[in-house]
Amino acid sequence: MRPSLLSALLTGSLLLGSIGSLYAAEQTYNQVALRAEVQRAVNHDLLRVRLYAEDQDDDAAELANRITTRLNAALAVARGHEGVRVSSGSRNSHPVYDDKGQSITAWRERGEIILESNDFATLSNLTGELLGQLSLNDMQFSLSAASRRTTEDELIREAIEAFKARADIASQSLGGNGYKIVSLNLNSQFMPPPMLRQRMSTMSADMEMATPSVEGGQADVSVSADGIIEVLMP
Repeated sequence: MRPSLLSALLTGSLLLGSIGSLYAAEQTYNQVALRAEVQRAVNHDLLRVRLYAEDQDDDAAELANRITTRLNAALAVARGHEGVRVSSGSRNSHPVYDDKGQSITAWRERGEIILESNDFATLSNLTGELLGQLSLNDMQFSLSAASRRTTEDELIREAIEAFKARADIASQSLGGNGYKIVSLNLNSQFMPPPMLRQRMSTMSADMEMATPSVEGGQADVSVSADGIIEVLMP
């Protein structure tokens, strides 16, 4: 056998031996996968309301001006209420065709405003006031970013403690004298409530509306801890 070929074979054998040794060193035993989850019901502290103006006219410019006037008037009223965040929502316009779908007979336009507040009573009263000018698209309760972050931080601590408690049970049940955490993943989940919707057919802009009665309700926030432990045997 040529020296160069023999040298290559010896080098390959040494590499395989080294890889095998590393693999054996990295092998771990007595590993257990565990999961712990904690959950808390938290009162909603944010209300979001979407109101809209919608109309139809054969004059697109006149229609746009009319919608703009209604939205601007509503925005001016809303901005006068302290603690309410006001913004413009989506706005769109589309042609209305005749029965044959060939000629444009009119234009239909819709524009929205969005109101948000932590003060449910104030926003509810404002919504009732604006229902004389606009229609209600939906109302949605949720947790504010600050409230959700605080709750998740507290639940992370609880989830880790619950994971450690289960790890202790697993270690003791297997006859171990302790454990070490190989990996640990933390995941949070927020279950928002469904939106409260009212269709235009049941709530018209030119109808005198009473102030909506609202109850914030609660949202479920949960944090799970998924991980692997290695039980240390005596």
